[in-house]
Amino acid sequence: MPMNDRFINLFTDYGFKKIFGEEPNKDLLIDFLNKLFQGAERIKDLTYLNNERLGRNSLDRKAVFDLYCENEAGEKFIVEVQRVEQEFFKDRSLYYATFAIQDQASKGKEWKYELKGVYTIGILDFIFDSSKKDSFHHHVQLLETQTKQVFYHKLTFIYLEIPKFDKLLDELQNDYERWLFAFKNLHKLADRPKQLEVGIFKRLLELCEIPTMNPKEYAVYQDSLKEYWDLKSAMDTYFGKGKMEGKMEMALEMIQNQEPLEKIIQYTKLSSEIIEEIRKKNQIM
Repeated sequence: MPMNDRFINLFTDYGFKKIFGEEPNKDLLIDFLNKLFQGAERIKDLTYLNNERLGRNSLDRKAVFDLYCENEAGEKFIVEVQRVEQEFFKDRSLYYATFAIQDQASKGKEWKYELKGVYTIGILDFIFDSSKKDSFHHHVQLLETQTKQVFYHKLTFIYLEIPKFDKLLDELQNDYERWLFAFKNLHKLADRPKQLEVGIFKRLLELCEIPTMNPKEYAVYQDSLKEYWDLKSAMDTYFGKGKMEGKMEMALEMIQNQEPLEKIIQYTKLSSEIIEEIRKKNQIM
């Protein structure tokens, strides 16, 4: 684990909440969300809400969000950083969104179930859809399957697969891409690049500089960084075995469907030798 970085890692619990979860830095969160929505939603202000939500009673499973906010129109925003792959990641994301929906229930007979929008934003430090190499921004809503039209506009899930973003500093064209670059690469930088010395990113660099931390802040950050790497290591080991099994199962299914070898390699990332062994083992000619 590197101990001489210049900038904090935004995927650490300390780094994310320091930059986006503190009232004095709220403008950074607002700017990030507005750039993420690219004009479809315009947030002027946000109020931080209690990030721990309980079920209908004390025995129900609770949810603890990284950030839970409400804008001036009463719309709810759940912002989560996902540091490692989870087996039921999509299920968890949907479950968390239900709390933001239930929060809007008004007591009394006059409430007619009218809801404000709920947005769940997942900033992912892993890839959950390897079949689409160049697609890292996923915008998900309820869809009517026949017309292909959005059925319900008030429930939105946005997922960013940060590892897929591969633009270099000189290739960044707008603030949205600068935010993506910061999540992926800020902690790897040795100096303040001119490409990030613009607008709100000047403040981001200042807030993220490790040498400006006091001893207590530095100690907390190092603990957070250690937790991040320990978790990554443990989950990579856990999912590594399962991933290989999943790839081999996919290869077998594609072989049985008589898919061409090149396509099987592309989708499973297995070598031709392993695919041939699967074919022989299952006596498929």
